[in-house]
Amino acid sequence: MAEKTLDTLFHETLKDIYYAERKILKALPKMARGAQSPEMKKAFEAHRDETEGQIERLQQIFEMIGKRPQGKTCAAIEGILEEGEEIMDEFKGEPALDAGLAAAAQAVEHYEIARYGTLKRWAKVLGLNDAVTLLDATLQEESKTDDLLTKLADKVANTKALKAA
Repeated sequence: MAEKTLDTLFHETLKDIYYAERKILKALPKMARGAQSPEMKKAFEAHRDETEGQIERLQQIFEMIGKRPQGKTCAAIEGILEEGEEIMDEFKGEPALDAGLAAAAQAVEHYEIARYGTLKRWAKVLGLNDAVTLLDATLQEESKTDDLLTKLADKVANTKALKAA
């Protein structure tokens, strides 16, 4: 059996986030449809377009390391997305729905930020400078999305949920 090195770990984690991004891409339209505020809907729709670009970057990184783009089941993202589904079901039509959607989306963003930060660091150690650049671009986008979700929650969703109390 081949020795498992940082190269192996990098590739396995890349497959994990590739799977996660593709699952997220499928979930975002449903979240946009479920959101009540126009601002929240717009944020989910915009992030869907951004996610498509992130998947393309991941495909470029697979190519750089001589591997075919392939995902592997990511139990973490499955669980996070399942929690988002539960929020949409349990809070549909309720004042706290958008606050719950923002929180669920931020759980996704925090997972992605952790993964991309780790992959970027490993790419640097492995001397994959072009991959570092691509991973950093995605990391910056995920951080901006997280910040936007915080602003939307504070401006719209949390206030609406609170006033209903």
